[in-house]
Amino acid sequence: MSYEAGVHDLGGGCYAYLQPDGSWGLSNAGLVTDGGAALLVDTLYDLKLTRRMLEAFASATRGAARIETVVNTHGNGDHCYGNELLKDAVIVATAAAAAEMAELPPAKMARTLRTARRLSRLPWPLGAIPSGRGLVSLRDFGRFLVDRFGRFDFAGITLAPPTVTFSGTLTRHVGGTEVRLIEVGPAHTRGDLIVHVPAARVVFAGDILFHCGHPIVWTGPVGNWTRACDLILDMDVDVVVPGHGPLADKAAVREQKRYLEYVAAEARRRFDAGMSVVEAALDVPLEGFPGWGDAERIVANVDAVYRELRGDRSAPSPPRLAAMMATVAKAQGRGAKG
Repeated sequence: MSYEAGVHDLGGGCYAYLQPDGSWGLSNAGLVTDGGAALLVDTLYDLKLTRRMLEAFASATRGAARIETVVNTHGNGDHCYGNELLKDAVIVATAAAAAEMAELPPAKMARTLRTARRLSRLPWPLGAIPSGRGLVSLRDFGRFLVDRFGRFDFAGITLAPPTVTFSGTLTRHVGGTEVRLIEVGPAHTRGDLIVHVPAARVVFAGDILFHCGHPIVWTGPVGNWTRACDLILDMDVDVVVPGHGPLADKAAVREQKRYLEYVAAEARRRFDAGMSVVEAALDVPLEGFPGWGDAERIVANVDAVYRELRGDRSAPSPPRLAAMMATVAKAQGRGAKG
């Protein structure tokens, strides 16, 4: 879906910064301002992107709002790697999100991408790694990662971790404006939170909402994610700022809840039939969600449901999930070109 990049004034001192097209790593951010103070909701995937976002917010507010607080909605790098540029601010996240940030720092992501570039340039599909259905070649795996993440520059970033962590709920004030931080994970990740600004009738949903794109269940359970959707639907809000994609309202939240419930039901049927995760993912019809990007994520979502059905509470393996997504993307005709 086409939509305008940059800052959007939501009213009530709230702003959103959107990055089309909302695909891998192209996340959104938010700003809450009052009385010369500001709270930033999320930084971006690298320093260049974060600087551009901060400059855009400064221009929109005419430099009148000083960012005193940064809230990271979860631990994925596209929502926190830019923290380094705001080290003088109080950085807030859930305790679970803080732990996740430490597991995949920018330096590790930079090494992963360097390795992926080398693999992507192999003159033949050397070797293979398990993908849940046959094998995906090392070259295809590298090309998948470069295609999804190669636009970002992770070199030289020093992650600034949260200085304040919490579990449950936390209330902050920006000037006289109340801002409610509500933990809703584990869902997309272990430590998801949403940011509710009651006076402005706005909620910054982080990656609890992917608008016009397939969400990805890194952690689950799916039921927690649908309950988070219900929480937003019960709020008195007009605007929902998604973690990825264009501005939304409650209709988009209802649609994502429908998707999650649909995938859970379809995955259960294929689990009972003895299908592998990748076979099930390729078998689930997605025509009911036309135009949604990043369809390869269906395999991660099916895998999350399978783990729940097996009673497997171990942390998922990101390389394994990436290998399965590379396999599914190639089967869907969306694999990276050589």
